[in-house]
Amino acid sequence: MTTKHPEGYVHTSIENGIGKIEFYHPSSNSLPGAILTDLAHAINDVGTDERAKVIVLQSAGERSFCAGASFDELIAISNEVEGHKFFSGFALVINAMRKCHKFIIARVQGKAVGGGVGIISAADYAIAVDTASIKLSELAVGIGPFVVGPAVERKIGVSAFSQLAIDATEWRSADWARKRGLYSEIHTDIASTDEAVSVLANKLAHANPEAMTQLKKVFWEGTENWDELLTKRAAISGKLVLSEFTRNAIHSFKKKS
Repeated sequence: MTTKHPEGYVHTSIENGIGKIEFYHPSSNSLPGAILTDLAHAINDVGTDERAKVIVLQSAGERSFCAGASFDELIAISNEVEGHKFFSGFALVINAMRKCHKFIIARVQGKAVGGGVGIISAADYAIAVDTASIKLSELAVGIGPFVVGPAVERKIGVSAFSQLAIDATEWRSADWARKRGLYSEIHTDIASTDEAVSVLANKLAHANPEAMTQLKKVFWEGTENWDELLTKRAAISGKLVLSEFTRNAIHSFKKKS
C-alpha cells in the first residue's frame, strides 16, 4: 500500500511475517506534516496487522536516511496553533513507535538530522551503514530538539544527548552513535547493512509474538506519560519557530542548501 503526495510517499508491505514501511521525500527524505501523519498511521496499521511479526522502518535512496523537519513548512508556519500542529507530527510518529506491540528495526542507509535522529532513537534496534552520521541541528535554527529529545535521551543518555543538542552544527560519526547505543550495528556498505537487517528480521518473524510484545513493554517502561509530554514539547517548538531569529536562520540554511 502506498500513500502518495505531490512530493514523497509512505509505502507499506507485509511478506513472510515482515512488515516494511518506507518513506521518501526528494529533499533528503525530510518530513513535511502530511508524510509524518501517514508514517504514524502506517506504523499503527502494520503494528496491528497479525500477518506482521516484526517491522522494518526505512527510507528510500542511498545518501540520506532523514533530513528532519521540512524547512518549507517551517517557514510557512504563521501562528502557534500551526506550529504546534506541525511539531505534533513528530510526536505522533514517536508515540506510534513506542506503543507499537512489535519490534521496529530501523534500517539507516545514510545521514540523519533532527527528527530523523528521533525516529532512529524510537526504534527498538537500529542497523546502519558506517557513513550514517547524525546531527541534532535544531538549536542552530533557534528551536531545540524538544519533541525528539525524550526518545534520544532514553536511547543514548543525558550526556550524549546534551552533546548533540548543544553542538548543533557538528556531525557525529556512525561509530560515535554505535558506541553510545543509538546504532546496534554498523556495516561497511548498504548491501551488508540490508543483509544484516534481513537476517535479524527473519529471525524475529519466527520468534514468539507474545514474548516479543511483553519484552517491548518492558523496554518502554516509564514512558507512559509521553502522549502528554511530547505534546507539551511540540508547543514549545511551535512557539519558538515564530521568532525572528528562527525565521532568519531557516532562510539562511535554505540559501546554503
